[in-house]
Amino acid sequence: MTIAILPARLANQIAAGEVVERPASVVKELVENSIDAGATTIKIDIEKGGAKRIRISDDGKGIAKDELALALSRHATSKIKDLDDLEAISSLGFRGEALASISSVARLTLTSKPELQTSAWQANAEGRDMAVSIKPAAHPKGTTIDVSDLFFNTPARRKFLRTEKTEFAHIEEVIKRIALAHFDISFVLSHNHKVIKQFRAANSSIQRSKRVAQVCGQKFIDNAIEVDCEHDGLHLHGWIAQPSFYRNQNDLSYSYVNERMMRDKLINHAIRQAYADLLPSDAYPAFVLFLKLDFRDVDVNVHPAKHEVRFHQGRYVHDFIYSVCNQALKNELAFDVDHSTGEISPSDINHEAQHQLVDHDTSFVTPLRASADVSQQAHTATNIQSSGNSAERASNHENLRANGYASSANTHHYSPKINPQASKAYSDLMTPLAIDSQITEPELIQENNRISAQVAPAVLSASTEDEMTETTKVLFWQAPDYLLFQQQQSLRVLSVKKIELLLKLQTIKQRWHEKLVSQPLLLPIKISVSEKVAKFVQLNAEQFQHIGMDIQSLNNQKVQIRQFPALLRNKDVTHSFDRLIKQLDVESHDGVHADIDWQMALAALMLSEESSQAHALQIWRNAQRHFNCQFEQQLRLNSVALDLTSSINELT
Repeated sequence: MTIAILPARLANQIAAGEVVERPASVVKELVENSIDAGATTIKIDIEKGGAKRIRISDDGKGIAKDELALALSRHATSKIKDLDDLEAISSLGFRGEALASISSVARLTLTSKPELQTSAWQANAEGRDMAVSIKPAAHPKGTTIDVSDLFFNTPARRKFLRTEKTEFAHIEEVIKRIALAHFDISFVLSHNHKVIKQFRAANSSIQRSKRVAQVCGQKFIDNAIEVDCEHDGLHLHGWIAQPSFYRNQNDLSYSYVNERMMRDKLINHAIRQAYADLLPSDAYPAFVLFLKLDFRDVDVNVHPAKHEVRFHQGRYVHDFIYSVCNQALKNELAFDVDHSTGEISPSDINHEAQHQLVDHDTSFVTPLRASADVSQQAHTATNIQSSGNSAERASNHENLRANGYASSANTHHYSPKINPQASKAYSDLMTPLAIDSQITEPELIQENNRISAQVAPAVLSASTEDEMTETTKVLFWQAPDYLLFQQQQSLRVLSVKKIELLLKLQTIKQRWHEKLVSQPLLLPIKISVSEKVAKFVQLNAEQFQHIGMDIQSLNNQKVQIRQFPALLRNKDVTHSFDRLIKQLDVESHDGVHADIDWQMALAALMLSEESSQAHALQIWRNAQRHFNCQFEQQLRLNSVALDLTSSINELT
């Protein structure tokens, strides 16, 4: 067989196999082109479900006469010029394939008139060689694309078209999705010369809510929680339905990235995780959410239909979406409205949720950013409000804002109140953590800037009271984790790791009566194990749940981890699980492990891998604060005395 270049028409038809799936695909591509052209009004006329005719008219910038033929060519676009543009795509279209692909499987007529052009011109693409003919036409400012007889030259594809009603239903769904993302544009959808849907431009919050209700139904907006949160280059806003308003099918799930409609697995997983404990297993949440981020932080060129994207920091985006949605749901469940007074009051039904919110509501997942600088921690506030009231946005560090979670129910009108505990909880949510927000070191404060002790030479200065008491002085740090200190008249060597282990153990014991916070994983992790370990996992599923680990035995050789303890969020999952199994000595231990065994194993996993003078002194300070009057006793228990007598005798 010889190698030959495909004819232009055949190449376009092959491309059309990915771009033009059905009439709804044509509508999507053409409407997005109109949006990119700056249109404020878009009309969509459909005949026979799109199989006979699709006509899109807009009042956008238009296409100049000299570029009409080029517009119908493959890989011709005005939206990107070089690789830099491709890496930061801000337009909905960019490949330059849509018009060429459509014209290869249908009869296409393109009529356009830019504002500065005196007359309109029309281009027709027909024939085997896809020759483009251009002639004058009458047309106002903007562009009209007329697509008729879809798949007339590809009978095999035409056979796969469904009924007229079904195909139009798909088109209507596309227009609904686009209308939700572009509130400032008017849309008119007609079928067989009858107006079916009309969306007027929505420029106010009330108008936007009405458009959402028009698309998703009034019941959705009445049961919706409005979210609006911005942090570190990410902005999430929109509406999520209360858990009581769940769906039996996934028909009210609208997500957008930079105004581009998405069916992205990462986004859907994060939202489902936020509802995980609030919905039946066979139910679906309802939401309309918009995510905005820097165009350079997302790659949209990964799916033929552009329904999926690739985030450069996917884990961070996932945790951010999960955190915002989960916290909004918790806040909504923690309060009810007294309809007689219009005041927010704690809900009796949700008393437990309120207790968790007020006392220690940190069971959400804090967004992770590997490059996060603790010195740049931001603080924000949470407001609970109705759609009839607009609470002032909290001003905070570096203009970070969170407009709170507002109930959109039109029947509830009350004065917004700020819950200080909820505000602090959300501030913690938006703060990058070095350790778990719920399980923290007792009195742990990063005071590295206060560490003035210097090795000179190899001796620590004991000039500050932070490192000593009147009878105890730190003298020397020996790598990897030992401190030489003076206690009264003797010299002792302290194991820093032992002291750190005691602190971690005390921290775990303080929270052991509660279920420890878990971190949902983006994707479940499967680990190969021995038969004995698999059986151990199966028998101790409840205990694993208690420490924040959702794990199940798949078979005798594999286990699957879906959630991991949040206090180990900075640890490798597979490595930590292997260490946990070794700490519990599963391979040689057949009996049931006591709580102290699990606590000790977990504390050992929490130990820092850092080995430095500053870290050792920090542990010393933490122990001094925590143990207080028992500090001297703990020093003696976890250190050994240096016997200098024999060394002195050798010298004499």
